Amino acid sequence: MLFLYAAAFSLAYVSLTAGTGALILFGAVQVTMLVAAIRSGERLGAFQWAGMAVAVGGLIYLVLPGLAAPPLGSATLMATAGVAWGLYSVNGRGAVDPLGQTRRNFVLTIPMALLLLLAWLPKLSVSREGVLLAVISGAITSGLGYVIWYRALRELSGVSASLVQLSTPVLAALGGIVLLSEPLSSRLFVASVLVLGGIALAVATRQQKEAT
Repeated sequence: MLFLYAAAFSLAYVSLTAGTGALILFGAVQVTMLVAAIRSGERLGAFQWAGMAVAVGGLIYLVLPGLAAPPLGSATLMATAGVAWGLYSVNGRGAVDPLGQTRRNFVLTIPMALLLLLAWLPKLSVSREGVLLAVISGAITSGLGYVIWYRALRELSGVSASLVQLSTPVLAALGGIVLLSEPLSSRLFVASVLVLGGIALAVATRQQKEAT
């Protein structure tokens, strides 16, 4: 699932805008994780449905202005990436050794990655800077992120885990402001309040229900 997510995600974004890709990806993740949670016996209360609706609405509000009719092939690849990441997250809820299992998962992707590399060999363009950035992005930042995510999944219900992931596009946009000096727009501010507020409503309601 990790390889399928990474490969489909990378290939899809060649032809998708950032907003379109994010909407397709996280929509697919949401559907996958929510279906898995409901199949496992979890039920959503009224406030959880409301929180999810607010969060999804905020995400759509953030990316909608940049949406364009996506190529069918790229859209399908991104939806596939979303399903794969959703299943990867669902399977990771039982991880007892997040660091060790993430390391094994990365190692197991190597044979499949090499096959994909061979298929792309005639079009391959390699630079020292590109290799360095790929290593930093994949082995360091993504690897550490997946370890933290596997650890967090042990404390979250399936529904809460799926909702929390809606914060990713907003956090990425906020990172652009802090790290890349991108402007803070009123649209980003409103969308951030809606997404994070909706998540807080759904997660807090779930935790209060479990406590009682």
